[in-house]
Amino acid sequence: GRQLEAGMRGILITCNMNERKCVGEAYSLLGEYGDLLYGPEQFSDPEERLSGSEREEEDEDDVEAALKKEVDQIRTSTEQKLRRFQSVESGANNVVFIRTCGIEPENLVHHILKDMHATKKKKTRVILRMLPISGTCKAFMEDMKKYTETFFEPWFKAPNKGTFQIVYKARNNSHVNREEVIKELAGIVGSLNPENKVDLNNPQYTIVVEIIKNVCCLSVVRDYVLFRKYNLQEVVKSNKEDTQQNPSNVTEEQSSTVVKPETKEESSKEVK
Repeated sequence: GRQLEAGMRGILITCNMNERKCVGEAYSLLGEYGDLLYGPEQFSDPEERLSGSEREEEDEDDVEAALKKEVDQIRTSTEQKLRRFQSVESGANNVVFIRTCGIEPENLVHHILKDMHATKKKKTRVILRMLPISGTCKAFMEDMKKYTETFFEPWFKAPNKGTFQIVYKARNNSHVNREEVIKELAGIVGSLNPENKVDLNNPQYTIVVEIIKNVCCLSVVRDYVLFRKYNLQEVVKSNKEDTQQNPSNVTEEQSSTVVKPETKEESSKEVK
């Protein structure tokens, strides 16, 4: 899969013009934080993959066993190429898609933004926004409805709830209607728990919908407003507003960052 397709997870990155440099920056940034959060990448050893029975065959060293071993090694080297981060064709200009393997894009990207927001250290030149994509489906209304009914559950299915907004962008696609998608998806969030409420100023969760050609990329992110729409250039600029909002902790899945004045309930949790 050298091309973005339904079923992939990863990180969608926008840049200005220089896509090759953007891929380089992405590998370096994701590699740095990936090692930090998940430890260095492990690559499987072809030898260890041969089971006992296959090892015995090796001793006979007949043609068949030798051939089998070769096939196994080719298969293993193909599997090895499924690295933690792998750039694939996004299908749109100035968009880079890095496919991820075995990690949580939402946690990783939130961690990167939280760190850059705190340190104000500029780490990239051509990368603009970095959006985690933790689910993809075909970009047709029926597919999106069916997919999001399950996809939204961890955040929005009762007893879970939150304030939310939907941000939508479509590239190289003319058959999907923006208003319709937003209305349908908001309806699904509402049906999972009627207490989920729209908040366009400072929602706990932002549902990111990025459509490229006929693939719909989705994620639910926190601190979207605080982290400047997940823009790596903007998040390192200093701003007075920052002192008013605290980023939610990366380890706490269901954090409540927003308390609406009307509700008067103390829903913000202490994070140690």
